[in-house]
Amino acid sequence: MTTTIPMPQLGETITEGTILRWAKGVGDTVSEGEIVLEISTDKVDTEVPSPVSGVMLQILVAEGETVEVGTELCVVGDSERALPEDESTLAAAPQPADRASEDPSVTLAPTPAAATGTAGRPKRLSPVVRRLVRRHGVDVNLIEGTGEGGRVTRRDVEAHLGAVAKPSPPVSPTPPVVDRRPSEDPPRPPPTPVPVPPKLPNLEDREDLNRLRVRIGQNMIRSRQTAAHVWSAMEVDYEAVAEVRAAHKDRFKREEGFSLTYLPFVCRAAIDALRAYPLVNSSFYLEERQAVFHDRVHLGIAVDLDQQGLVVVTIKNADDLRLAGLARHIRQLANAARNRQLGPDELTGSTFTITNPGPFGSYMSAPIINVPNVAILSTDTVAKRAVVVTTPDGRDALAIRHTGFLGFSWDHRAFDGSTAVLFLQRIKNNLETWDWEQELK
Repeated sequence: MTTTIPMPQLGETITEGTILRWAKGVGDTVSEGEIVLEISTDKVDTEVPSPVSGVMLQILVAEGETVEVGTELCVVGDSERALPEDESTLAAAPQPADRASEDPSVTLAPTPAAATGTAGRPKRLSPVVRRLVRRHGVDVNLIEGTGEGGRVTRRDVEAHLGAVAKPSPPVSPTPPVVDRRPSEDPPRPPPTPVPVPPKLPNLEDREDLNRLRVRIGQNMIRSRQTAAHVWSAMEVDYEAVAEVRAAHKDRFKREEGFSLTYLPFVCRAAIDALRAYPLVNSSFYLEERQAVFHDRVHLGIAVDLDQQGLVVVTIKNADDLRLAGLARHIRQLANAARNRQLGPDELTGSTFTITNPGPFGSYMSAPIINVPNVAILSTDTVAKRAVVVTTPDGRDALAIRHTGFLGFSWDHRAFDGSTAVLFLQRIKNNLETWDWEQELK
């Protein structure tokens, strides 16, 4: 009896996948639920388990090939079944360690020369770190990683090395041979040695792009070529939000285990604005001459993967959540993304996206739309600034307030400037006037 494993459907919009690595070779024993290969799609990299126990009889698709959903990938069956000689084209045992060494997002095989972490788990190394390790012959197992999940960073490697290698001391010149024979001319002094400049590092190191960076590049170009990008911005007085955060930050961190940031406040205010302006919570398809208006808000949040790339995680039915619930979902999905634990459903289906460069110190940002969304909101740094306020008696005065900017990129094909500005104004008004104390009770 044999079972064929096909390319799985990993999301409604995913139609194909690429074979990254075969974890099993022909002739290997396979247990039910054991991982047999890794695949990559536009949205997610994932492992495929075997639905049955048996022996790997045949591999039908080679590593690196891209095939459509439903394509037969391999055959698992009884060990007694012999493999015909004419079916041996792709039946050679795969080389997962070699594939992993080429791709930073694939775990290195735990061989004696490979880096392994706690409990024998392989360490994931970025291309920069891998190059440093090779160049200096460093054993990564001796380095304690300080990155997310214990990941070894470039700074960790440099700290392990102590410092940049010092140039070798100059070699003393060979003493000149003095001619002792009598001569009418006095001996000339030896020439002053010219110091040899230290060898400069190679400033043009090249490396292959990983799959995530390639996908980001392709998606960004597609978005710019598809959507008619327009950018608007609005300044927000966050003083009411800042006061609530200060009053509840200790209790919130004690109960939830993480800090309460400005991001869930912006998300909550934006969800209300999306209900008021459904054009912004839509998808636009010009060739089909259709606009799809979504009855729920599936909120996309851009997550930075330790400067190795960016993904958009999706909070499904975000309009059902209050402030604390949004904060929990953002935290959980961000951690899952950085630990490569997301499923396809958590990376697809967003109807509106928010990106949050504010913690990195940005002043204003003009993000690229996550098509088929028709808009994306950017939350930039909130800081204390001197602003003009109106006193209760109607006079102008200077005051120190927490302020920041919201950047809004929108698709002019889907709606016009009046909708964009009114949408931003609604978010601003919500952030400045809502009773945020009620949200945290």
